[in-house]
Amino acid sequence: MSVYVSLVKRGIDFILALIMLCILMPFLCVVVILLLIAHKKITGIFFVQTRLGYRGIPFNILKFKTMSDERDESGILLPDADRLTPVGRVVRALSIDELPQLVNVLKGDMALVGPRPLPVKYRELYTLEQFRRHNVRPGITGWAQVNGRNNISWTKKFEYDVWYVEHISFMLDLKILFLTIKKVFMREGVAKDGEATTVPFDGTN
Repeated sequence: MSVYVSLVKRGIDFILALIMLCILMPFLCVVVILLLIAHKKITGIFFVQTRLGYRGIPFNILKFKTMSDERDESGILLPDADRLTPVGRVVRALSIDELPQLVNVLKGDMALVGPRPLPVKYRELYTLEQFRRHNVRPGITGWAQVNGRNNISWTKKFEYDVWYVEHISFMLDLKILFLTIKKVFMREGVAKDGEATTVPFDGTN
């Protein structure tokens, strides 16, 4: 493992995440108020889920909640498209829902750049090659996100993730951060064509 990965990257991530949280705090407070109004309850603000992190160790990821908890008569959650609120749609489209993960970066669960952390239930679906994506800390954005995001197949995403692990460097991270800003403003690849949210991974798609 390079000096950049083992020492420098973590220090840069911590400092930048702290600065970004301080600068964005007024904006984040506004988002919290809007989500509180949209979901009409405190529990409608944040989404917490256990994801696989560095070396496959689980951690709790923090995101802004973009969908309601509406259920049908049988108590089953409605489809994602039906639960995505107008405020949540904007928050998701602009990737604002990812900003609370700056707290995960401060804690050391995540990096600013790295393969996106995925649900624990996917662990058994990875091939040995795909699991190599966990050889580095997961990131808020990554190589797959700037090369199609949710509009490419899972197989291609994992190929990009492993490629990143093999080529990780300061200049590559810098390139990904700049490309991420461009993608956010252009609102590219937010969801797969014809879908409101990401299509779940089933081991084949």
